[in-house]
Amino acid sequence: MKVFKNILLNTNDNYLRIADIYFSTKIKEVRFRSDEINWTEISTKEKRKKVISQIVKVNYPQNIKVISGNFNLIIPGAIDPHVHFDTPGFEFREDFEHASTAAAFGGVTTIVDMPCTSIPAVTSQKNFQVKLKEVKERSLVDFAFWGGVSGTALTDISLLRKNIFDLVDAGVAGFKVYVTSGMKDFTELTYDEIEQVAKIIMQTDKPMAVHAEDKNLIINKKKYFQTKGINSWEAYCSVRNIRVESKAVEKLVEIAKKTKAKFHIVHLSSKAALDKIRKAQSENIQITTETCPQYLFFTQKDFENDEIRNYLKTAPPVKFEKDKIALWRGLKNGSIKFVTTDHAGTVPSKEKTSNNFWEVYGGIPGVEHRVPFLFSEGFLKGRLSLEQTVKLLSTNAAEFYKIDRKGKIEKNYDADFAVIDLWKSEKVKACNMHSKGKYTPFENVEFKASVEKTILRGDIIMDKKGNPEEKTGYGKFIKIKESPQRR
Repeated sequence: MKVFKNILLNTNDNYLRIADIYFSTKIKEVRFRSDEINWTEISTKEKRKKVISQIVKVNYPQNIKVISGNFNLIIPGAIDPHVHFDTPGFEFREDFEHASTAAAFGGVTTIVDMPCTSIPAVTSQKNFQVKLKEVKERSLVDFAFWGGVSGTALTDISLLRKNIFDLVDAGVAGFKVYVTSGMKDFTELTYDEIEQVAKIIMQTDKPMAVHAEDKNLIINKKKYFQTKGINSWEAYCSVRNIRVESKAVEKLVEIAKKTKAKFHIVHLSSKAALDKIRKAQSENIQITTETCPQYLFFTQKDFENDEIRNYLKTAPPVKFEKDKIALWRGLKNGSIKFVTTDHAGTVPSKEKTSNNFWEVYGGIPGVEHRVPFLFSEGFLKGRLSLEQTVKLLSTNAAEFYKIDRKGKIEKNYDADFAVIDLWKSEKVKACNMHSKGKYTPFENVEFKASVEKTILRGDIIMDKKGNPEEKTGYGKFIKIKESPQRR
């Protein structure tokens, strides 16, 4: 038995209580030691010190290991349900050892890895087992997998159906598909094919995650620029513009309405697409979405900064100020389900240096920065309540993907915690990152919050002030339980 003493626990909205948490691998009990405190009462170090001075000290039994929270905020271990950790097959860019360590330093205790950046891609139970064998001793944090459907799978529908249900049995979180893809081994689907696949996935009750950029709108315009030898970031953003995302979402809403499948739009970047999703949600169509820190912080004007230009490249690209505002509003009103990173790193000297923007690798290694970013830019700037911030980082993903015993600080839940110092600022430095590729468009941005310690299933996996209790390989595979199937 252990006790996490002197912690601040969010109760609702912007209220907190000082508490102790008793735990082993699971949470045994939460003992509150104060009445509710409004954030404004402790928002500065001086105010917090005054409140702390009034708290009665507790004597703990000698047979219990005591960990001090130092009156910092404790949240349920963060969950990032959209990452590309690249093991096996693309480890020249990233691998589970580095990326999962970065996750732990970012307060993340559970990730869900995408199916497409693996060799082989996770499109069958056989491929799933290959990936699981490669990964199971190489992660510091707990992990689950996405399954996927490539455009190459539509030649044999009976086999596709079998593969989908086999992957459900194996415990995948859902299925990823692309409307447009640059990957030879994981190609896009046409809208007709997406409808065909959705009818099968609907029977599993799993979500269908979609990269929503319309291929037809992209192809001709891209060909025009490349024929003219125009290789700038402006051309790239012009090709992958707001209309490209908006049209894809429009078509996917139609398919969701027709098939009754659960559609989830990944890395949403624009107001226009969000407006279509909100309208569909108001009509009870099953469509949800997520966004990422880059879309909440940067705009296309930031591509003018040649120091971060290539590091900022993603698909879809960041958009404009009105889109940023709309996305923050979507997080606040609940139309955006959670914030993910789409973590996709590389070695910058190899794939992030070209003067031809078409050739620059598109991806940001963001799993280490999401938690402090959202507290800094969301909660501390008044865009989100404390309760909303916690849910967007952990609770909502656990509930949406049915990740058992994760995402809450309650009795019998996993003892997964992140310690957040809301009174400590840190400047982002690529040289301090733990992912394989050390680069970020957030270079020199100051976050007004810091992750100090991360605990997974009762053991410390990251501690900025001491030695962790566990090392790489401690993370366990999480099999997502099946929902009652409608096949």
